[in-house]
Amino acid sequence: MNNIKIVSTNRKAGFEYHLEETFEAGISLQGSEIKSIRAGQMSLAEAYVKTDGKEAWLVDAHIAPYEQANRYNHEPRRPRRLLLNKREIRELWDAVRLKGMTIVPTKVYLKQGRAKVEIAIARGKKLHDKRDAIAKREVERDLKRQIRYRE
Repeated sequence: MNNIKIVSTNRKAGFEYHLEETFEAGISLQGSEIKSIRAGQMSLAEAYVKTDGKEAWLVDAHIAPYEQANRYNHEPRRPRRLLLNKREIRELWDAVRLKGMTIVPTKVYLKQGRAKVEIAIARGKKLHDKRDAIAKREVERDLKRQIRYRE
């Protein structure tokens, strides 16, 4: 049985980008940060992943300060090191050097008590792609509504 508890999702990532390949990475955290994540106090709204070919960093992810940590608390938006294999970091680095590619975090979850982040290599969507996605979502919503009323 998988002990996975989703803490935070980046719902905008699927709308703003074409997600191509995903990776699971651990996050290097301080004690007050993991306690805050376990309480569900994390946001990936403006977060992105930065790499230099040797290390990968989760930047601008907001982890709220933990109330009981008092003076030992953490900086809410500090860059956090991602724990990946050398091969995975190299693959991310090669993908980012291509024009129009970026790395976005899609969700953070707790797996067997450890915080993991799912990151994806992504290509930015054009405006017409976003409009198509909105139109498709509205059609599906209307169909579900009609099916519900016919039953």
